[in-house]
Amino acid sequence: MAERKGTAYRFGEKIRRIRERQKITLRTLSDAIGVSSSLLSQIENNHVSPSMDTLLAITDELQIDPEYLFRDYRKPRQVKIVHKEDRNRMMLEQVSYAQLSPPVDAREDFAFEVLELSIDAGGSRGSEQFGHPGREMGIILEGEASLAYGSKTYTLGTEDSVSFSSRVPHTLHNSGEKTLKAIWIVSPPRIFSGE
Repeated sequence: MAERKGTAYRFGEKIRRIRERQKITLRTLSDAIGVSSSLLSQIENNHVSPSMDTLLAITDELQIDPEYLFRDYRKPRQVKIVHKEDRNRMMLEQVSYAQLSPPVDAREDFAFEVLELSIDAGGSRGSEQFGHPGREMGIILEGEASLAYGSKTYTLGTEDSVSFSSRVPHTLHNSGEKTLKAIWIVSPPRIFSGE
């Protein structure tokens, strides 16, 4: 089993500490996982990086959560904030859209778009004839709505939520007398992505 020399990840000390705490010798552990004691010693001293198979065998034998070994190497995830005054806004017919999520590439895996909708009384969004790839999920904040989905119609009120495949033709209609306000999540993005 070939091991790569010069390690970028220094978790050997963690392995050694846990092994010693469990009072397991190098020889016992090496026999149990099928590698030499000298290789195991080099891993614990960070002289070589173990193959993934060897590392998983070690964590399995010592009952270590692999996440514990890699905790120090997590990359910080970027947090994106959209301040109220910086939201992209668009008006299409009787519907006002405000983009709550930061702009994304619609081709990105798991990309989605979060919108605040304001639909005037009697207004609608969507199409009775065409669907599109993806999924949608909405939460009604204020007002009353009817969702025409294929051949069925559903009534939605304040704090109701709905989710569905976008492939079926669908329209969201403001069935009340006041402005309908809702949070709408679309995946993949369509409104501000130019799709």
